[in-house]
Amino acid sequence: MSSGKYDVIVVGAGSVGVPIAMALGEMGVKTLVLDKQASPGQGENKKAIGGIRATHSDPGKILTCLRSLEIFSTWEERYKENIEWLKGGYTFPVYRESEEKALKSILPIQKKFGLNIDFVSPERIREIVPGINPEGLLGGTFSPDDGSASPLRAVNAFYKRSLSLGVHFRFKEGLARIDVAKGKVIGVTTDKGQYVAPVVVDAAGPYSRELSKTAGVDIPVTPDSHEAAITEPVQPFFTSMVVDLRPGPESKNYYFYQNRLGQVVFCITPEPLLVGMDKRETSVFLPQVGARMVHLLPRLKNLRVRRMWRGLYPMSPDGTPLVGWDKGVEGLIHATGMCGQGFMMGPGVGEVVARLIQGKTTDEDRIILEGFSLERTFKGQETLK
Repeated sequence: MSSGKYDVIVVGAGSVGVPIAMALGEMGVKTLVLDKQASPGQGENKKAIGGIRATHSDPGKILTCLRSLEIFSTWEERYKENIEWLKGGYTFPVYRESEEKALKSILPIQKKFGLNIDFVSPERIREIVPGINPEGLLGGTFSPDDGSASPLRAVNAFYKRSLSLGVHFRFKEGLARIDVAKGKVIGVTTDKGQYVAPVVVDAAGPYSRELSKTAGVDIPVTPDSHEAAITEPVQPFFTSMVVDLRPGPESKNYYFYQNRLGQVVFCITPEPLLVGMDKRETSVFLPQVGARMVHLLPRLKNLRVRRMWRGLYPMSPDGTPLVGWDKGVEGLIHATGMCGQGFMMGPGVGEVVARLIQGKTTDEDRIILEGFSLERTFKGQETLK
């Protein structure tokens, strides 16, 4: 039986858990990360398509992702490690007045919290996305500082950085329970041992509800599945993530971009949501999204798809994360419910959680934590969810 005493135990070595551990390591906190997989990022992290944007309408998300962008965009320069970062921006092309009105209405709050974004002309959209269908194009928003990176390369880079800072990782350990005594966290028990710590961080994503219940806590995180695919690499002809907000048959929206290796990666938001843990690929996805993509950008029609996959989004009721101390169990922190945005939010969330644990939160952290509070009233959905 394994054992050990730590300051903090993080459950989950994925898009959120590893950056939290890295941030704690930077602060000299004795940290253990537990995961049932064989190595970091082998859960939902490797199912992410790699988009990283601060283009949100929620202040907490904007601030969190601006910090994430700073970390992703400077990583190769700082640590001489290629995570396939590409500063390509995010483009929301507009073909209907309803989308134009919605996107323009959130520009003031986006700019207030530091996002570099504008509503640009149809001509500018055609420059950003060469070959885009011009018929009915009204313009769109463009945020040039957003980008993309490889989820697996990035999580492994963060993992190696964490190791260098003294963080401990234990893989292939199935979690039995969070141990609680007299209303306080005292550690974690797995199928291989017991570990003692006064603080446990729930970074278990779609499994957070199941995990939290072992501590007597029920949190509103429900998994649903989303399908994605990647093409063969071709000569780069656009770099921006293109998000088409128009709904289609059994889908809310779709989005795609060309990564640093020249591959086009794409995903769709199903409507209604496919609630549950089913991660099997379907025969519906490719013809459903392919036709819409080719109509928007005809140059995509000759690309060959190499691989498809399906991953889980840990959804909160309003599409905004759950981050903060649990009110019922002392020493339990939740960092979950990222709603499919864990990869882009992970580094920013990691630093906020580390400062929260150390009692060193900033004014910006407090804005983030207020918006991500588990005690908030869940109303509506974020505009750009």
